[in-house]
Amino acid sequence: MSLDAWEVTAGYPGTADILVRQSLSVPAGELVGLAGPSGSGKSTMARVLALLLAPSEGVVRIDGVDVAEVGFSVPSEIRRKVALLFQSPRSATDPRMTLRSIIEQPAVIAGRTTNVDALADSVGLTTDLLARRPHQVSDGQLQRACVARALAQKPEYLICDEATAMLDAATTAAIIRLIQGHAHAAGMGVLMISHDIELLAAIGADTTFIGS
Repeated sequence: MSLDAWEVTAGYPGTADILVRQSLSVPAGELVGLAGPSGSGKSTMARVLALLLAPSEGVVRIDGVDVAEVGFSVPSEIRRKVALLFQSPRSATDPRMTLRSIIEQPAVIAGRTTNVDALADSVGLTTDLLARRPHQVSDGQLQRACVARALAQKPEYLICDEATAMLDAATTAAIIRLIQGHAHAAGMGVLMISHDIELLAAIGADTTFIGS
């Protein structure tokens, strides 16, 4: 069981292809790294694997099944297998929503309930923070809420696109530990994307390098 990009070429309208015949595999239950300089296509690969961007060539497979569509064209039971954690939590959240609403958003969309308090506790957020909006909490607290939101989706694969790049060292270590803990407990495959090769080495990620 794995999330795979095979010989993927991808880019954006009006630009040259950023990724050219790149392959990557994220096995279930394992932590994989993706490293490379700025502009090498790391975030493009994240969007391809998260089914947000269609490759012009190559194949994306989830647990051996080819996925040809992107976005809401993909059946929800397949789409929800992959969650994406962005670099900037402030860009990834609605400033009008409380942290509680942010965390429970995937469950609301799926038409089910979730224990927000338990999720918040699991990522180190106290319940008094759940009534606050993004501008009322720190970057680290907001990213914890984004981690909880991703976990509320109950994904089989989590893609972290420079998810700790805007955080201080202590908060980075805490976020990494909680992601590793949840991944181990749930057998979730994790792709950790970073330009920080030392960080990927420190967490024991089997790392693929692109654009070098």
